[in-house]
Amino acid sequence: MRAVRVSFVTAAATAAALTAVTGCTEKSAADGDGVIQVTAADSTCETSTTSVPAGQVTLKIANKGSRATEVEILFPDDRIVSEKENIGPGTKYTLTAEVKAGAYEIACRPGMKGLGVRQKLTVTGGGKAAARDPKLDKAVAAYREYAQEQADATIPAVETFAKAVDAGDLEAARNAYAPSRVGWERTEPIAESFGDIDPKTDTRADGLEKGQKWTGWHALEKALWQDKKIGAEQKTLAAQLVTDLKDWQRRVGRAEITPTSMANGAKELLDEVATGKVTGEEDRYSHTDLSDFRANVEGAQKAYELLKPVAAKNDAALTTELDKQFAALDALLDTHRSTDDAAQNGYTAYDKVTKEQRKELSDAVNALAEPLSKLAAAVVK
Repeated sequence: MRAVRVSFVTAAATAAALTAVTGCTEKSAADGDGVIQVTAADSTCETSTTSVPAGQVTLKIANKGSRATEVEILFPDDRIVSEKENIGPGTKYTLTAEVKAGAYEIACRPGMKGLGVRQKLTVTGGGKAAARDPKLDKAVAAYREYAQEQADATIPAVETFAKAVDAGDLEAARNAYAPSRVGWERTEPIAESFGDIDPKTDTRADGLEKGQKWTGWHALEKALWQDKKIGAEQKTLAAQLVTDLKDWQRRVGRAEITPTSMANGAKELLDEVATGKVTGEEDRYSHTDLSDFRANVEGAQKAYELLKPVAAKNDAALTTELDKQFAALDALLDTHRSTDDAAQNGYTAYDKVTKEQRKELSDAVNALAEPLSKLAAAVVK
């Protein structure tokens, strides 16, 4: 679950947000073709250029603010081309993306909330990125099919969950909760690329914007486990969750997918694990975090496996390391399998995972995340 962001904004709202920005400087040239220096702070977002050629774009990001930030490349309608979340204060990150000619925005989102501070970006060229290895086109097509399959499989699972809620069956609803999330968690970067869906379906209580109504899985999770009740409000929320996820299902085929967005998305899934699942914050009432954990890893591994033929040709040492670290994390997760509690979707309840075991999981995620951060650059060498 990403930090919540306001849904699709109108042109007027975007213009107002841009006009209100202060302290944002823009230079006339990038450091090199396709390279943009991005300096994020608590109230500013400085970019070294407003124009780059179509093709590979590299954001060299430095967070000089006091809070974690998120940096995104956005289409005019707020769909995400590529992003990096949780860039800590005083840290740097390099984000590689592929963009076609057109108008975009670069957004820095201090605290990872709201519309963020934005800079316009024009991508020049013949309307499309440079030709790429046909194996990468095949990988993109296969990943698009995978994302659609996961969305299609989610709908009957979430309908089972919603029917249990509607029937007032607390135990059945608890047992259906974690399975209903698997397809979403495997392909969450695709879902998040549509900025209005994730806030409605997967926002935690601490991610709510001021005045935002809490809807989706986690509002229901709290009712089922902490409040231990199902009332009219929960039945309405469950029905709305089905409606919102069917909207996501219809849109998946229109998502912007590139080899670099696949690679960056795989890294984002590992970041989701590190910042939500390992900490126990994601499913804090149900403690079904390990089910989500596994789904995130499976989604990251799918993207990697599809990109591996090209990445291995360009950087064999990297893919060898990634194979090793994925295998290690998979094996570690297997040690936490359990059939004692149907609500846990085959895993140990996370509140029963010891501090030492959580540290072991965290170390394994970090060991995989570091080489995975290099995958995007490897596929476009």
